Amino acid sequence: MNALEKFFVTSLGISIETGMRYAFVAGLAWLLGYWLLRKRWAHRKIVPRYPSASDVRREIGYSAMTLLVFGAVGAATVLATMAGATQMYWRIGEYGWGWFVASILIAVVVHDAYFYWTHRLMHHPRLFRWMHREHHLSTNPTPWAAYAFGPLEALVQAGIFPLLAMLMPIHPLAFFAFMLWQITFNVIGHTGYEIYPRWLMKSWLGKLLNTPTNHAMHHESFRGNYGLYFNIWDRWMGTNHERYEARFCEVTSRTKLPESGATPS
Repeated sequence: MNALEKFFVTSLGISIETGMRYAFVAGLAWLLGYWLLRKRWAHRKIVPRYPSASDVRREIGYSAMTLLVFGAVGAATVLATMAGATQMYWRIGEYGWGWFVASILIAVVVHDAYFYWTHRLMHHPRLFRWMHREHHLSTNPTPWAAYAFGPLEALVQAGIFPLLAMLMPIHPLAFFAFMLWQITFNVIGHTGYEIYPRWLMKSWLGKLLNTPTNHAMHHESFRGNYGLYFNIWDRWMGTNHERYEARFCEVTSRTKLPESGATPS
């Protein structure tokens, strides 16, 4: 198998594996929030209306393209690793279990900073149309919006893999664990439902973690709330939406509706 064939085979394999993980997590969230528990959770729907079928199809279509980009970048990173161009390693014993766990935590922190600044940059008027417009076609996102990117944004989002592989020693299983965290948190943030209790915002944890309300407001207003996992950068940079905490409290204070009280539009 020549280098080009190896690239395409590896790219396809990574796209399929990432797609299966994405389909499972986003599909489970969709099944629960928009089918099985839709009425029971209706009072926690951040934007009360439900997206149209065409919105969902668009999100899935862009997500499929994103998976191909992720596969290509992943394959390039794997082949670079095989050529000795990254710090990725294959035997856990080389660095031990302590570093294995630490590398996952560091990856989460690095990705949060990477996402905040690249996301904020893509909102620059000169870049938004070319890099981020497709994602913001979802003003009332569903779980399928988590990977609904245009090709250039997908390339930026995929950049975290080679960045981490070059920045520090990381085992493929550690990267897999990080990606599992990433897609789970990302899908939750796009579900359109607030999952956290009201008391969260009054606690230190509420100042640390981002919430689905935070990201839903970003999709509504196209400004502020640029963070992914944590609310630290938005607080430090003063980019939290001014009504974020009030909106969170409003959503989490709603009383549960009767079973017949919530039907999608």
